[in-house]
Amino acid sequence: MKLNRPRGTRDFLPGENAKRWYAESALRRVAECWGYSEIKTPTFEHVELFTIKSGEGILGEIYNFRDKGDREVALRPELTAPVMRLYVEELQKAPKPLRFYYCENCFRYENPQKGRFREFWQFGVEAIGSARPEADAEVIALAVEMLGSLGITGDLHVGHLGIIRHLLRELGSEQQSRILRLVDKKDDKGLESYLNDINAGDSLSASLFHLVGLRGGTAIDEARSIVGDIEAIAQLDSILKLLDAYGVEYTVDFGIARGLDYYTGMVFEIYGENLGAQNQVCGGGSYRLAHLFGGEDIPSTGYAIGFDRVMEILDVSIPKRLTAAVIYFEDTRTEAIQVARKLRKHVPAYLDIMGRKFKDQLSFASASGAAYAVIVGKTELDEGKLTLKNMLTKEQEKLTLEQVIERITAASQQV
Repeated sequence: MKLNRPRGTRDFLPGENAKRWYAESALRRVAECWGYSEIKTPTFEHVELFTIKSGEGILGEIYNFRDKGDREVALRPELTAPVMRLYVEELQKAPKPLRFYYCENCFRYENPQKGRFREFWQFGVEAIGSARPEADAEVIALAVEMLGSLGITGDLHVGHLGIIRHLLRELGSEQQSRILRLVDKKDDKGLESYLNDINAGDSLSASLFHLVGLRGGTAIDEARSIVGDIEAIAQLDSILKLLDAYGVEYTVDFGIARGLDYYTGMVFEIYGENLGAQNQVCGGGSYRLAHLFGGEDIPSTGYAIGFDRVMEILDVSIPKRLTAAVIYFEDTRTEAIQVARKLRKHVPAYLDIMGRKFKDQLSFASASGAAYAVIVGKTELDEGKLTLKNMLTKEQEKLTLEQVIERITAASQQV
């Protein structure tokens, strides 16, 4: 019986995996340079961690099950909630702010399509403990620099939910949440229908559609004419001035809602090219979530980069690793093992484990892309040397082990 991988999952062959590791390493370097530290959380959590935040409706979108102790658990569908659970459980007394990053796989039971899988990866950042514009601006600028480290120049849009929530302040929290989800989905017809259903009134409906349609340089002034000179506008204005100081290009966009109840203030999204309809590569904002998990009500700001979508548009050529094949004869196997052990302290090296003859070992080394063959023969050993063969030029020479290491190491540094 032939078994295939589950739908919505992928295998990564060495070439693709090398590319993903390159990208992840670049993002890690940027996060570390900005003072963020890596954390890890469990692959599965108690299902309540996600239903408390998103409601029972999320059960249709996640992998949840009962374990052998009859506890209902779920594979994590995202990482913000697990990080905040970790904070509440372990770090509430730690000095603020806390700066964390993570890169982990997540799971959602949805219809697989281009750029969307049931198992996917997120690279995310959380800054916990500050409600100031400096925190929001830092997180946005960090996201831009992370993508820039991969040569990706995204289209950054920034908004503020406090402005929309102020406009909707006379409505109930459930009604506000429903409206924000419709705004997030850009479902104008659905939004119009829902506003009619709840008798929102022509004035509120017109103001809302006007507000969420505002973009660009005059958006803040126009928003001020709709809602007045409220604190949320002053906050956004402060954030934008700081983004200017960071040298970050952006578009003010009041149509960004993110659609999740825990977002409270600034929100942003970054869009990439050549991704079709699913072109968002990063999204986040400021939120309050810890109190839902039994902690203090503390402000946080974070985002998640859609790592799989980034990989679709990442244009980078990963140099192939320079490897050495240690070639031996039946009577030099032991010595070859010792040579390989010493080589591996400096360069990747491997030995034949198939019982091949000398010529077949050389043929395999050539076929597998080894840059060098290090031949361990009796004659060479008697002379205290090895034969180093360049598999590309076919040139070979006798050298000491130290000279072989020096030669291969120098070549690897030029790759």
